[in-house]
Amino acid sequence: MIRTLLTGLKRHLIYVVVGSLVAGLVFGQVADAGVKSLLKAAVVPVLFLMVYPMMINIDLGEVLNAREHARPVALSLLVNFGLTPLLAVALSRVFFAGNVDYAIGLYFIALVPTSGMTAAWTGLAKGDLESALVAMAVNLLVAVAVLPAYLSVLVPGSIGFEPATLYRQLAVVVVTPMVAGTLTRRLLLRQYGPQTFKRLKPSLGGLSSLGVMLIVFIAMTMRSGSILADPVASATVVVPLVAFYAVVLVVGTSLGRLLLPDAQATAFVYATSMRNLSIALAIVVAADSLPSAAVLPIALAYVLQPPLGAVYMHYRRDVVGEGSSLRDVLVSLVSRHFRTG
Repeated sequence: MIRTLLTGLKRHLIYVVVGSLVAGLVFGQVADAGVKSLLKAAVVPVLFLMVYPMMINIDLGEVLNAREHARPVALSLLVNFGLTPLLAVALSRVFFAGNVDYAIGLYFIALVPTSGMTAAWTGLAKGDLESALVAMAVNLLVAVAVLPAYLSVLVPGSIGFEPATLYRQLAVVVVTPMVAGTLTRRLLLRQYGPQTFKRLKPSLGGLSSLGVMLIVFIAMTMRSGSILADPVASATVVVPLVAFYAVVLVVGTSLGRLLLPDAQATAFVYATSMRNLSIALAIVVAADSLPSAAVLPIALAYVLQPPLGAVYMHYRRDVVGEGSSLRDVLVSLVSRHFRTG
């Protein structure tokens, strides 16, 4: 029963996040200061519930194989810590010139790359899974190391952001669960073996999804007043997000096609287009020096990212894998629609 519930949360995460977002905005209109104080006290335990299971699923030992996958990993670092921050700054200046809070949310999306779905989508698209796993581990460690330095440049001085404080918060919401997750992973593998551990992974992902649901609800409840004060401006946050993902996908596909073997190119695209929204969300919610309204772009990115992964997976399998062109696929879809219509 519980396992079914957890796997269902993971499978339907888009709807779970949207439902939590809407419920939090509504509840925030009626919740009093006492309720909001209780929700704020629950933030750290909920963040641990969200991040710890995800860390069990990540094999940091893959970093040792980085040399064998040097080219796709190096390219992913170049895109994730070179291109995407610049893209986020450009989009923020165009769309968020009057709202620093939302700009910070986009910076976090840009600066915390790769998620557990990087490996999942790579496998489904028949890419190089080992390259994807190595890229995930290396990019996550680099993000933890450089995030405060990047933000000290990007975040305006008026916010009162302190890099030293963020390093301490990273230790609480990322490094501690990372160490605990790595030790738990080794213990589970030693105790039960790879096959049993593999069966546990969907439940672990479900626990993380439960944490996402709760933290989105808490964050939206806390910031309901400011977000709904200008609902039109809040809704337009989705426009730069679509532009961000579109540019990263096009760049990743182009570079992969030019510089990498086919299977590694697929891994590279997912290592650059998938962002670690759970960790980004955890850091923003936990950091007192960052505006909590920055949660909104990250929450909306949960809605955009899974369809992006699915679209590229079908492109790899149904277009590239079948030796077709996009034009052939579109013509086939249109003709099928008219036949059934």
